Amino acid sequence: MKLSELATELNVSVDTLKKFIIDFDLELSECICTNQDVKEDFETFAKENKEFLQKFENDLFQEKSPEIIAKKIQQPIEKVQEEIQKEQPNVFENGLYKSSVSSFSIDNKLGGNYQFVYNYFGDKSPLVQRDFIGYRDLYFYITEVLDPFINVDSVKEWGIHRPAGIILYGAPGSGKIFWATKIAELICYQFKEVKKHYLGTSFVDGNKTGFNDFLVNMLKEEKVLLFLEDFDQIMMERSEENSVSAENEETKEIVLHYISKFEEENILMIGSAKTVYAIDDEVLAPGRFDVMIPIFPPNHKERMELVQFYMQENLENDSLLYKILEFNQADHLPFWQEITDRMKLFSNTMIIDFTQSLKKHIKNQYKRQRTVQMQISPSILEAALRDALAKLTEEYFNQIMQFIQDVSVNNYEPFSMRIEEMKAELESYKVQEAPEKAIGFQHNNLEDKK
Repeated sequence: MKLSELATELNVSVDTLKKFIIDFDLELSECICTNQDVKEDFETFAKENKEFLQKFENDLFQEKSPEIIAKKIQQPIEKVQEEIQKEQPNVFENGLYKSSVSSFSIDNKLGGNYQFVYNYFGDKSPLVQRDFIGYRDLYFYITEVLDPFINVDSVKEWGIHRPAGIILYGAPGSGKIFWATKIAELICYQFKEVKKHYLGTSFVDGNKTGFNDFLVNMLKEEKVLLFLEDFDQIMMERSEENSVSAENEETKEIVLHYISKFEEENILMIGSAKTVYAIDDEVLAPGRFDVMIPIFPPNHKERMELVQFYMQENLENDSLLYKILEFNQADHLPFWQEITDRMKLFSNTMIIDFTQSLKKHIKNQYKRQRTVQMQISPSILEAALRDALAKLTEEYFNQIMQFIQDVSVNNYEPFSMRIEEMKAELESYKVQEAPEKAIGFQHNNLEDKK
């Protein structure tokens, strides 16, 4: 059963079920599969608690003030306001909040008893078995964008066209190619990367061929997702400040020529970009690449889960590293909380660098001590962190700043919490200005002035 089919049976909206999963911090892997098939436990819960989910939806769509919520859930208004502030909701002029604020969610975060929700789910799926780690908001946003591919009614009943082009944008190492492959999986398209040598003109077996020939051949195939890296460079707008190579200009013209045929021929092109700022407006026009999806660096909770995932990836339970992790209780998230708090704005690639370095340090210490009952000490963690920090350069920070500007303009509302968290993490790296007055003893200078 699909999530949309379950929503219809319960007489609630799909958005209500998505919001419920996010608000009650349920793991995606416990609720739905990548293709939006509902998991058995979640289906059972939803059907047996249909009335609660309908109440959840009714509350969700009511305009309400902090005073109304506080009275409803019998909590101090100050605590309610504090939780609302964390969600960064939009406020109407009359002070009433949009439906994005759930009274039930706030009550749950303030200690309300909702154990009946969690009783339906067994032990959480191990991280190594999950399709996704975190990113529920991004997953649901992407599935909404892809609805015309997944739901025939979107096209037949509502006339909503499938996007011909999508731009995934974000700082390097954030996982754009991962999400592109997941999109291909979601819509059952073949994933094909457009290699650099496909662009321009080349000779294959003595025959002249070019990007135009490549696209013509792709149009003949069934359901293809074309992934094009460096999209912001290739599709850059030509100006006095920006010089564009002849090859990139030719590639852009060929894509714009054929893109009108993409939907009809079941082609979806995804461009991977660091920024959308300099992309030609012609490319971003409606019906072309008018869908932009931001790919974020992981937040703190996701960093913990990713570190634990990469430390255990491909390990057998009887492996030396797994036994060492188990001895240190590093097979549980709390062990990683402190060190990952220092990984502010780390990309997925930087987290992989950290775990690879840490494994090497642990291996070297094991060679000296010859026991799995060895401590993963703060000094080992610190050494691995220093190795990973090498990629945290001024250029990377500038890319993060540009990304925050881009996403604030193009996708602020659905990702406001992530954006504000990123701003705070970026701020923590800024060097404090030197004090105006010198610190220390000043009497020598005063003596000189006498």
